[in-house]
Amino acid sequence: MDNYRLEMRNMTKIYGAVTVLDEVNFAVKAGEVHALIGENGAGKSTLLNLLSGVKEANSGDIMLEGAAVKIKNPLAARNAGIAMIHQELQHVPELSVAQNMFLGRPLTKHNGLFVDKKAQYAKAKLILRQLDPAIDPDAQIKTLKVAQQQIVEIGRALLEEAKIIAMDEPTSSLTPTEFERLAQLIHDLKMMGVSIIYVSHKMDEIFKVCDRATILRDGKQVGVVNLAEETEETLVTRMVGRKIDKIKHNTFATDREILKVENLGRNNAVKPASFSVYAGEVLGIAGLVGSGRTELLRLIAGLDKKTSGRIFINGREITSHNVRSAIQAGIGLVPEDRKKEGIIKERSVAVNMALPSMKQFTRQGLVNSKKLKSVAVEVMSSLRLRPLDIQRHIGTLSGGNQQKVIIGRWVAAKNEVFLFDEPTRGIDVGAKSEIYNLIEKLAHDGKAIIVVSSEMPEIMRISDRVLVIKDGKVAAQLTGGDISEEKIAQYALSSTVN
Repeated sequence: MDNYRLEMRNMTKIYGAVTVLDEVNFAVKAGEVHALIGENGAGKSTLLNLLSGVKEANSGDIMLEGAAVKIKNPLAARNAGIAMIHQELQHVPELSVAQNMFLGRPLTKHNGLFVDKKAQYAKAKLILRQLDPAIDPDAQIKTLKVAQQQIVEIGRALLEEAKIIAMDEPTSSLTPTEFERLAQLIHDLKMMGVSIIYVSHKMDEIFKVCDRATILRDGKQVGVVNLAEETEETLVTRMVGRKIDKIKHNTFATDREILKVENLGRNNAVKPASFSVYAGEVLGIAGLVGSGRTELLRLIAGLDKKTSGRIFINGREITSHNVRSAIQAGIGLVPEDRKKEGIIKERSVAVNMALPSMKQFTRQGLVNSKKLKSVAVEVMSSLRLRPLDIQRHIGTLSGGNQQKVIIGRWVAAKNEVFLFDEPTRGIDVGAKSEIYNLIEKLAHDGKAIIVVSSEMPEIMRISDRVLVIKDGKVAAQLTGGDISEEKIAQYALSSTVN
């Protein structure tokens, strides 16, 4: 065998009667960028939790530089030179960059009685000079962009002399330009001999930054591949165990107007916008992160207060602008951050599905459990929830299945307008295909659909028409053959907006 910096041998993790990792082997060399890939629920996060000391394995061995180690908690992992950069960054927003970099391990003076802020600043500045000299160690971390906050996490790992850095979905909130910066940073770390474990559902990123990939499926390791010898198609087939057909866009758009907005705006976040969405139509909204796409959806959904404009559903104006009136009018939002804004993770699938339409399941304040179960089974069967267990806590489901429940929420409420904000964020390739099919099914059923997405192939796959947003303003409307990556990028990046 090659000399590996890290080996995880026969790792097994069991929760109750469920085996989530079944004798998985995983190994990384020094100076290697190694992808860990698989569908949601394949076991990637569990394996990283075992490596970072968040969870303990039922059985298996972890070897570092050929020697067996026990990693029973996160501190033990850090002491062993292992750092985790989570999808949800682990910062204290009110503290400075330098303070965050030394969290848990402050530099002290006077026999440990006081924190040596001056020394912390100097060491932080020295590390950040290698990564991004523009980051001020004295700045509050909440004032930084997400990409810079990520760099601070990497800086903390380097301060601790980490030899292995695991990155879990590191680009979920980054722009393409910020990803390019991260890719260069990963390359630099590789040249320094650092081992990188890279978890992402974005195949183009994996092929750009990674050398090899370990593939997990249903808690088992099903292969280790050299990425130079693979294509995206072969890798996805290995990952999901079946071929994912590339389906062309089907349109079901009609000329029956359902949603109409006139001069809808909110201060400078969303400049007055006017457009309509028709029955059976999927309207894509593209633009850079921070351009005002999410803010526009939140206005339509009544989450934020508008400062101008009117909203009409089937020709009738929504006069009181709030969430309740939007829901009553038939508008439903599938939010970008489903864990924080879309679900109550400790409650069941059925309850989460019924949240906005609970009235139809109650009588004199009592829930009609039989009716709720019947509707939940019917709706979630139609959306192919797997497993079809409506009493299961939604927090235990994969991201793709959680998304299905949120979509089912608005199906059960008999909504006519569906607003999707980054509908496949953090969702694997197989589940993405299912979400696209569900959106297409809603269009076939005559719903009016708006989809915000940062992924160009996604926008082009599902959209009948595309609005490009720049600096809070509609910069362009594209249809037919004009819907292309080049055109979208041209208007999203243009220094002038017509």
